[in-house]
Amino acid sequence: MLSICFLGVYVSFFFNFILKKITTTNISEAMKEELSTQETNFKVILENYPSTWPKEGFIDLNIHDLPHHSSVVEWWYLNCHVVSKEGKKLSLFASFFRLTLGKDEYGDYKHTHSMIWSLSDLTDGKYYSNSLLDKETPTEILKIIKRNEGKNVGNKLVRRALKEVYEKGNLPLPDKLLKEPAKVGIKDLLLEYDGNSFKKDDQNNYHLKLENLSDGITCDIEFVPLTKPIRHGKDGLVRGIRKEDMFYYFIPKCIARGEIKIGDEIYEVKGSGWYDHEFSGSAEETSAIEFKHDVAWNWAALQMDNDCQISAYNLFDNTDNGKPLGGTVIVIDKDGNENSIEDFSFVPEQYWTSSGTFVSYPISWKFEIPKMNIYLSITANFPEQEFITILSPPALWEGSVSVTGNFMGTQVSGCGYIERNGFNTNDNIENFLKGIGKATQKSVESLLPLNPTDDQFYRLVDSPLGIDFFTSEDKEQYISSVIKPIREVVDRSKKAWRSYVFLACMDAVGGNSQPFIDWLAMPELIHTGSLIVDDVQDRSDTRRGGTALHHLYGEALAINTGNVCYFIGELFTYSPKLADQTRLKVYEMYFEMMRVAHAGQAMDISGLHSFMSEVVNSGDSSVLEKKIYTIHRLKTAAPACTLAKMGAIIGGGNEEEIDALGNFFEAIGVAYQIMDDVLNLEGYENNLKDKGEDITAGKITMPVAKAMRLLPLDKREYIWKTIQTLPKDHEIIKSVIVLLEDCGAIHECRKEAEELMEGAWKKVDKIIADSFFKIKLRTFGWYALKIE
Repeated sequence: MLSICFLGVYVSFFFNFILKKITTTNISEAMKEELSTQETNFKVILENYPSTWPKEGFIDLNIHDLPHHSSVVEWWYLNCHVVSKEGKKLSLFASFFRLTLGKDEYGDYKHTHSMIWSLSDLTDGKYYSNSLLDKETPTEILKIIKRNEGKNVGNKLVRRALKEVYEKGNLPLPDKLLKEPAKVGIKDLLLEYDGNSFKKDDQNNYHLKLENLSDGITCDIEFVPLTKPIRHGKDGLVRGIRKEDMFYYFIPKCIARGEIKIGDEIYEVKGSGWYDHEFSGSAEETSAIEFKHDVAWNWAALQMDNDCQISAYNLFDNTDNGKPLGGTVIVIDKDGNENSIEDFSFVPEQYWTSSGTFVSYPISWKFEIPKMNIYLSITANFPEQEFITILSPPALWEGSVSVTGNFMGTQVSGCGYIERNGFNTNDNIENFLKGIGKATQKSVESLLPLNPTDDQFYRLVDSPLGIDFFTSEDKEQYISSVIKPIREVVDRSKKAWRSYVFLACMDAVGGNSQPFIDWLAMPELIHTGSLIVDDVQDRSDTRRGGTALHHLYGEALAINTGNVCYFIGELFTYSPKLADQTRLKVYEMYFEMMRVAHAGQAMDISGLHSFMSEVVNSGDSSVLEKKIYTIHRLKTAAPACTLAKMGAIIGGGNEEEIDALGNFFEAIGVAYQIMDDVLNLEGYENNLKDKGEDITAGKITMPVAKAMRLLPLDKREYIWKTIQTLPKDHEIIKSVIVLLEDCGAIHECRKEAEELMEGAWKKVDKIIADSFFKIKLRTFGWYALKIE
C-alpha cells in the first residue's frame, strides 16, 4: 500500500502545518487545503537522512515497528488471504494511520488517528468496509472550509454540501468517528482504535483485531512472519504520490491464522499474510514542502504458489495526460532475497464502473517484468471492492485478486491485493454527471446495440405471437427504423440526471444500486421518447446540440420512435433481481408515471391561451401560474418523484424515507422546469436549444405568467401580442426577453425554484442519514437549478 497518498484529508490539511514547525494546540491555524478537493500533491525536500530512520543493513523491528512519535505521518498495513475449514475463502486488509499535529504546551507531540479496513468474502462476492476518523475531524475541517470561502478551492457545491454535514458534527457515511481517543503504546507496538487493534507479542508475532458491528463482523488474526523485513524503493527510501520521502519496509510472507465472524457464523481460518510499515522523517527534520500536481497510482502485493512474492507500484501525472512518473517492483525469491527493478509494465485491461461513484476501475491487468522473464495475469476475485471514504475522496479500489502466469519459465498461480487510486475521480458534479452519462450510454448500448445479435433483437420484439416468423430483413428494418433513430438522440446526451435519481435514492436509504446499473437506460429512454415527441409537437429544429429527429427521419417515424422508447423501459421490470411483490409495485409505478406524464403533456399541448385575455386585462396571474405548476408537476415532477420512490423501495427504504426522497425530487422536477423556462430565455449551455424558442413556439411559460402580474397593461399587451405571432426575428424575441428580465419575472422564477427545493430538502435532511450519497443528492439539487 502506498504511503500517505491514502490520507487525502489529513495530509492536505495537516502536513503544511507540521513542516512550518508551528507548536500550538490550535491546529486549525496551520491547515491550508480544503477538504473536498482532490488530494494536493507536494514535494518534500530532505537535506539529511532522517535520524529516526533505520541505517543500512538490518532493520531492528523492536525499534522500528514501534510508533515514531515525531514522524509527520506513519501507517501500519496488513492483508491476508485465508480459507476456513468449510472451504470459505476470505481476504482482508487493514491500515492504521497516525499523523503528528505539532506540540502541545508541554512540548509533547500531538497526533490524530484514523483507520480503514475491509473484508472480501470471495465465496459470496461481498465486500464489507469500515473507516474510522478522529473525533475532532468535523470541527477542524469545518474551520478550513470556512477559511476558504470565497476562494477558488475545490468544487464550490461539494464544499457547501460538506459544510452542512460538518456543522452538525457529523462525517458522511460510510466514514464514522472514533468514539474514544486512540491508544498507542510507547515501548511496545500497540495500537487500539476503538474495537480495532494491532499489537506485537513476545514471540514477535503480530495480532490484528477488527470489528464492524454494523455488518456483524469481527476478525481476530495472528500474523507469524516467515521472512526478514524487506526495504522497498531504493534501500527503503520511497517517494509517495506527493513526492514526499518516506521509509518503507515490508514482510511479504507470513502465516495468517485465527477466526472471522460474519453474522452468526464463526470461521476458523488459515492462509498467508502480508505486513507493511511506512513512516516519514520527523517534523523538525522535514524542512520544506512544495505543493504540486495530482498523481494517480497502482499498487500491488502478490504472493505466488512457488513461494515468491512481488510488491510493486507505479505513478501517473494527472495534470499531464496521465504521464508515467515511474515506479518500483521488488521481487522476493523463496529464500527471502530481493531484486529491485524499475523496468516493468502494469497495464489495465477490463474495466468495471461503480454505480456509487461512477468511477471506472480496472478488474484485470497484465503485469510483466521482461528482464526477469515474469509474465502474469491478474484478475479481481470480484469487481465490487470499491472503498468510499473522505480519506481518499471519493473512493479507491482496494481488493483481493488472483494471479496466474509464467514466473521465470514456470507456471504459477497465487493471490494478492491491488490498490487503485486517483484515476478519473469525478471530483466535481460536472465530472460526476459525465460519468453517469457514460454509464447510461453503455447501458443503452447494451439494450439497443447498433448491430444486435438475434437474441438481443428477439428480446426487444418478443410477444405472445412468438419470434419464429421474423426474418433477417425484418431485423435490419427494425434496426434502421427503431434502434438507429433512438440512438441518434440518446448518443448526443452527455449527462443523465434522471437516470441518476433512481440509483442515488437506492443508495441513500442504504441499498446497493450496483446490481441495477443496467437500469440506467430506463429513465434515459423514457426522457428521450418525450423529447422526440415534444420536438414534433413544438416544431423544434434542434435537440441536444443536433438536428431534431423529425427533420432527419420524418414526423411519422419520429413519433413512433418516441413511443417505442416509452415501452422498452418496461423490460427492466422483469429483472430477476426483484422480489415478486417489489416487481409488481415497480411495474405499477412505471405505468402510473407514464399515464401522469402524458396527462401533463396533453395539458401542455392544449395550451393556456384561453386564459390569457383575462390575465392580460386584469393583471391577475394566480390562476395561470397554478395551471403551469400543474403541467410541470405532471410532465416532469411526477416522473422524477416516481423514479426516486422506485429506487428507495428497491433499496429497502422505510415509508418516511421513500416519501421524503419522492417529495424532494418532485420539488426538483417542478423547480427544474421553472428554471428550464428561464434558461430558454437566457440561453442554454453549448447552445443545446435555440434562445427564446418558447416565445417562437407561442408557449405561455412561468416567466411570462409572472410578468402579467408585474408589468403595466401596455407591456402585458405587447408581450402577449408578440407571442401570438410566433416571432422568429431575433430582435423581436429579444425585446420580450428584456421586458421579462427588467420587471423581475425571471428573478422571481429563480427564487421560487430555489425555495421549492430547499423546503423539500429539510425533510430529507431530517430523515436520511448523512452520507456520501446524501451529499451527492444535495449537490445535484443545487447544480440542477444552477444555484451557486
